[in-house]
Amino acid sequence: MRICSTNLGIGGEQLLTIERASDEGLRAGAYAAMRIFNIDDKEVGACGNATRCMAYLLLEEAGKDELVMELAGDVVQCRIRAAPMEVSVTLGPISMDWRKIPLSREVDTTHLPIESGLLTDGVALYIGNPHALFFVDQLDKVDMGRYAPLVQSDPLFPEGANVGAAEIVDEKTLRLVVWERPGTLTKACGTGACVAAYAALNRGLVTSEKIAVHLPGGKLVIELLDGDKVRMTGPVAFCCHGFVEGGK
Repeated sequence: MRICSTNLGIGGEQLLTIERASDEGLRAGAYAAMRIFNIDDKEVGACGNATRCMAYLLLEEAGKDELVMELAGDVVQCRIRAAPMEVSVTLGPISMDWRKIPLSREVDTTHLPIESGLLTDGVALYIGNPHALFFVDQLDKVDMGRYAPLVQSDPLFPEGANVGAAEIVDEKTLRLVVWERPGTLTKACGTGACVAAYAALNRGLVTSEKIAVHLPGGKLVIELLDGDKVRMTGPVAFCCHGFVEGGK
């Protein structure tokens, strides 16, 4: 995608668009709708950090502390927290149904039949996009560039998957790295943090329903809510602004 190319401008991992909410979204009180495109030109149904960034822009434009945004036919609750540039969004529900993720065949999604190096005994989850999450003893010893692509391209995932490796620090803290679709090691993955916290509680590896997830790009706080939904809170930062001109 040329707009995201670092050779032409600032570059980016995704392209986001702001659009008028659908009639259904408007009835639900949506201020606007967002669409998300990866650098391989494919539209995706969710991105946690992109949602927080867009939420901040819309909250600033509307002059509100709270609003509703439409994303992939669903509505997302967005809110400015105590800190001026800290935003929370409610995402989900999270599903572990193999058909929803989707997987190519029925398997136990709580213990995936896939191994790649130190990535073993994984969990498959869906939160608007597919994830394969693996718990590891020492995160720094996991070569994600070597092992994650083998999971991502496994025939079990017909649409690919975001591959995460998580280390349990204590009963309310995780460390996480994520190899995202279409094939990049990202410094931050909001939906990855959400499913990591959900899977950790599901396995009994943590006891708190409010979990700090530390990624290379910073910390997110994930609160597990009723109905398999999660509230993600984290900071946003302004980088730059400009215009995109048409051309060949």
